Amino acid sequence: MSNLISRVVVGAIGLPLVLGLVWLGGWWLYVLILAASLVAVHEFVTVARPLRPLAPALYLGVALALTLAKTNGPVWMLGGMLATFLFAFFASALARTRLPSTVAIAATVLGATWIGFGLGHIILLRHVHEHGRLLAFTLLLTVFAADTFAYFGGRFLGRHKMAPTLSPGKTWEGFLVGAIAGVFVSFVALYDTRHTYLSVWQAIVLGVGIVLASAVGDLFESMVKRDMQVKDTGSLLGGHGGVLDRVDALLFAGPAAYYLVLGLGHA
Repeated sequence: MSNLISRVVVGAIGLPLVLGLVWLGGWWLYVLILAASLVAVHEFVTVARPLRPLAPALYLGVALALTLAKTNGPVWMLGGMLATFLFAFFASALARTRLPSTVAIAATVLGATWIGFGLGHIILLRHVHEHGRLLAFTLLLTVFAADTFAYFGGRFLGRHKMAPTLSPGKTWEGFLVGAIAGVFVSFVALYDTRHTYLSVWQAIVLGVGIVLASAVGDLFESMVKRDMQVKDTGSLLGGHGGVLDRVDALLFAGPAAYYLVLGLGHA
C-alpha cells in the first residue's frame, strides 16, 4: 500500500471515530485522549531512549494530569503536570542510568508537558462551556484541513523550503495553502454564532492562531526527530507514522485554541 493510500485509509477510519467521541465528550473523550497519550508517551520514550526518560514517572504524570483535567479543571491539571517533577525525582533516585539525573528528569518533564499538557487542553476546551463541542470540532477540523491542504499544496505547488533543516519536505507554498484552508474552516464552523458567540473577526483570529500553533507543533516534533535521528516516532498509523506523528500539531494547537478563547473573553 502506497504512503498516500495508507494516509487516506487511516484518515477515513480515524477521523469519524475521533469526531464521534469528541461529540459524546465526557468520559468517552477522556478515554480517547488517555489512550492516545499513553501510546504517544511510549513512542516518545522509545525515540528519546538516548536521553533515558524515566518512563514510570512519565506515564504517571501524564495520566494524572489528564484525569485531573477531566475531573477538576485547568488548575488541578497544572498541579498534576507539575507533580511529574516529583515523580521523576524519585524515579531517578531508583534508576540506574549513566546519564546525569538532570538530563533524565528534563527529558521526562519535556515528554509529560509536551504530550499531557497539550492533549489535556482538548479536554478543557471540549468542556469549557456550552460551546465546548463546537470549539473542539473547530479545532480538530481546522488542524485537519490545514495539514491535509498543506500536504497536497506542497506536493503540487511546493518550491521554497520552509524549514530545510528541521523538515525538508515542508514548503512555504504548502503552508500558505494549508493556512488558507484552516482559517476558512474555522470561519465556516463558527459563522452561525457570529451574533451570539464569536464574531467573524474572532473566528478568523482563532483560525489563524490554531494554524500557526499547529505549524509550530509540527516543526517542534520534526526537531525532536532530527535530534534523535529517526524518521517517524512509530508505525502504528501506517503512512501517518506513529500516534505522536499524528497529534503533534494538536499538542500546540490545543492550548493555543483554549487560551485564545479565554483571551477573547469567552471563559
